[in-house]
Amino acid sequence: MDINELLTYLFTPIAQVALIMALAELVKRVGLDKRFIPLVDLALGILSGVVIYTIYKGMHPIEGVLIGIALGLSACGLFSGVKNVTEKIKED
Repeated sequence: MDINELLTYLFTPIAQVALIMALAELVKRVGLDKRFIPLVDLALGILSGVVIYTIYKGMHPIEGVLIGIALGLSACGLFSGVKNVTEKIKED
C-alpha cells in the first residue's frame, strides 16, 4: 500500500462526513424541520456511499450502502456531539 492509497482511505470518509454535515445544514436553513435532519444525514450518507464506493471504487452495492449508513450516522452523531458541547460551554 502506497501513501496515496493510504491517504485516500483515511481522508475520503472524513471529507464525506463533513460534506454530509454541510449539506444537511443547508437543507435545514432552506426550511426543513430540524427533527428530519437525521434522516437527511442518513439519505445523504447512503447516496455518498453508493456513488463513491460502488460506482467509483467498484465495490459491491451492499458494501456501498453499509458504508453510506456509517457515514450518515457519523455525520449525525458528530453534529449532535458538537452541538451538545457548545451548549454546555454557553451555560457555564
